[in-house]
Amino acid sequence: MALHLPGPADDGQEQALSTINTTPLVDVMLVLLIIFLITVPVIRYPQHVELPRQAAQARHPRASDVVISVERDGRLYWGDTALADSQALHSRLRALAAQRPQPRVQISADRAGTYAAVGAVVDACRDAGIATLGFVTQPPAR
Repeated sequence: MALHLPGPADDGQEQALSTINTTPLVDVMLVLLIIFLITVPVIRYPQHVELPRQAAQARHPRASDVVISVERDGRLYWGDTALADSQALHSRLRALAAQRPQPRVQISADRAGTYAAVGAVVDACRDAGIATLGFVTQPPAR
């Protein structure tokens, strides 16, 4: 025990106890020792990983690709044709999913548009059974 308090049997004289409790110090040192034992082999023998190198290449749309545009206010376009509502989108996507081979669907969204409008188009494609879905992006200005 690190502290000794005088009791009724003592002479009433206080004595200072000059020992400290070393149990927490030993616990911390053992934890540090284990950490060092684990990390030293990793530092001494590093693993060199050869990462693959890949350059991004622009894909050019094929004639059979379908581009669905989402405007900032949520209006939808199938190519250059405006769609009246989401039911028109669903019916066209179901007809497109029945074709073999199935054409790719690409979504082009306005930067200022909402994510919910684009998410609704992605959900409609998934519900219709479209296998290949992509997003049309613009390269950054240099």
